[in-house]
Amino acid sequence: MRSFASDNNSGVHPSVMEAIVNANVDHAVGYGSDEWTKQAEDKIKEIFGDKGDAFLVFNGTGANTVALQAVTRSFNSIICAETAHIYVDECGSPARMTGAAVIPIRTNDGKLTVEQIKERLINFGVCHHSQPKVVYISQVSELGTVYTHEEIRRIADLLHSHNMYLHMDGARLANACAYLNCSMRSITVDMGVDILSFGGTKNGMMMGEAVVSFRPEITEHLQYYRKQSAQLASKMRYLSAQFIPYLENNLWLENAMKANISAAKLYNILKQYPEIKFTQKPETNQLFFTAPSEVALKLREKYYFYFWNEAEYEIRLVTSWDTTGEDIAGFEQDLKSIFDDFSD
Repeated sequence: MRSFASDNNSGVHPSVMEAIVNANVDHAVGYGSDEWTKQAEDKIKEIFGDKGDAFLVFNGTGANTVALQAVTRSFNSIICAETAHIYVDECGSPARMTGAAVIPIRTNDGKLTVEQIKERLINFGVCHHSQPKVVYISQVSELGTVYTHEEIRRIADLLHSHNMYLHMDGARLANACAYLNCSMRSITVDMGVDILSFGGTKNGMMMGEAVVSFRPEITEHLQYYRKQSAQLASKMRYLSAQFIPYLENNLWLENAMKANISAAKLYNILKQYPEIKFTQKPETNQLFFTAPSEVALKLREKYYFYFWNEAEYEIRLVTSWDTTGEDIAGFEQDLKSIFDDFSD
C-alpha cells in the first residue's frame, strides 16, 4: 500500500534498520547504561550543543508529556494553538499527566504570535487562576507551516521576561530545517527554546523520540518524570541505536529534503486545477487544500488520506522520505483521470 496519509506510515530507512539489527548482539546493560545510548546522547549534544541533555522515550506523546511535566506544576497552565497536537491528538494526556490547564488559542495557520500569547499572560499571583508557565509550539506546525527564527526568538524573549518556558514539539523539526536551510541548533536552543520533543519517527526512524532539555533546572528531574510516565525503555539500545545513523552525515536532513521536494512536486500538480484551493501555504511535506466533493471522494477511493475538514472537503496530503517518483506520477495520472470524468 502506498498513500499520502501520513509520514508515520512510511518505512524505516535501511541505515536505521541496520543499526537496530547491529545492536541486537550479545547482552547489554539495560535502562540506558549501554554504549549505544551513550553514543546517541553524544550525537544529540553535537547537534544541539553542550546544553542539550537528552532523555530517550518511546513516542511523541510520551516526549510531550514528559517534557511538560518537567516545566509545570498542577496549578500552572500550558498555552498552545487550538490545532496543537497536545490539545487535539493526545487524548488529554498532557492535561492528565501534568494536572495543568491547557489553554488553546485559535490561529489561522497553526502558529502562535507574540500578540496572541500576551493576551493570555494575566492573573499572575492570583490564587483563583491557573498560572501561565509554558507555551507549546510545533515546528513544523500541525498545518504544515514553519516558524521563522525571528518568530521563535520573539516568543522566547516574551516568555523568559515572565519567568516562563518555551516547549517546542519537533516531531517534524527536520522538515522545518530543510525548508529554512538551517541547523537544528539554530532554530531551537539558539533562539531560546527551553525544552524540545525531538522526533525522527516521521523521518526514517522506526520508533522513539528524545526529550532534550536546554536548562539545568529542567534537566534535574527529567529522569524521574520519564520513569513515572512509563517511558523508560529497559532495552534502551534499540531506541538509541537509531539516532546514531539518523544524526550522522545529515541523514535527517537528506530524508526531510526528499519529503519536502516530493510535496512541492505534488503542489505543482495540484495547482494546475482551478477547482483546487489551497488553505495553507505549502512549506514542508504537508499540503492542505479543498477540492470538489466528487473529486475528493473519487481520489479517496484510490489513495488513503485524511480529510482535515470533512464538511468542506479539505484534504491533507503528507509526503515522506520514501515517497517515490512513481508515487507522484501515479497520483498525477489518477488526478487527471478523475478531473476528466468530473468535467464531462
